[in-house]
Amino acid sequence: MTDNRTSQFRDAGSDRKTAEQVPDTPQTRAPAYRLAFNDKDFLCREDLRPVRLQLELLKPELILNERNIKSTVVLFGGARIPEPSLKAGARTETLAELSKYYDEARTFARLMTERSMAAYGREFVIATGGGPGVMEAGNRGAADAGGASIGLNIVLPHEQAPNEYVTPGLCFNFHYFAIRKMHFLMRARAICVFPGGFGTLDEMFEALTLIQTDRMKRMPFLLFGEEFWRRLINWEALADAGTISDEDLDLFQFVDTAAEAVRIIDEWHD
Repeated sequence: MTDNRTSQFRDAGSDRKTAEQVPDTPQTRAPAYRLAFNDKDFLCREDLRPVRLQLELLKPELILNERNIKSTVVLFGGARIPEPSLKAGARTETLAELSKYYDEARTFARLMTERSMAAYGREFVIATGGGPGVMEAGNRGAADAGGASIGLNIVLPHEQAPNEYVTPGLCFNFHYFAIRKMHFLMRARAICVFPGGFGTLDEMFEALTLIQTDRMKRMPFLLFGEEFWRRLINWEALADAGTISDEDLDLFQFVDTAAEAVRIIDEWHD
């Protein structure tokens, strides 16, 4: 990330380097002497949480602005869904069956990235959680087309390292789930949800709620795998019970193939 602004004042980076060269004394070794913005212990204090939230919101936003990325196509989906060639090692028979959506996600991302590259890579850029499974497939499809893609990773205790197909300069790491989900949706022009677990459900329902309550514009909201989603959630029962409106069932569509999804997105934005 670069900062091309000019100032009459000495810049913070220069002072940080200078401070590292000061004489070693009891005073300079004391934590109180560290520059506040260069003091990791200070920045991680409980009192500094509002500052950390702001920084985590601001850093990806500045980088995406510098890359002139105007809009994204978001892919949500399970980290545990294997590539078809590896489905023999899947933990369950259902996961093995769902491996077909790895290929659909990869194909879909390739097709959308080809459209993105026609717009100089500024529009309809693929954005995923940057991890394995469906996320890897999305970034991989973008790489197949020779284009860039975004990965919004998060620090977890036992998993979630970035996959090798995310564009390195667009691979971000988060501490706060809430800020990560904001970045998923801030530039979204379409949302595609593949089979997944708790995280996928969380992301899907938050986005649906924002659209339902007019906090976010309507856009193509595509659920890949009608059989999976209908078996998992009784959507009509929610409407019959009156907990959602009948019209809310029109906020999303079921698709099973990349070609269907691309057609809907093309027709919507045309």
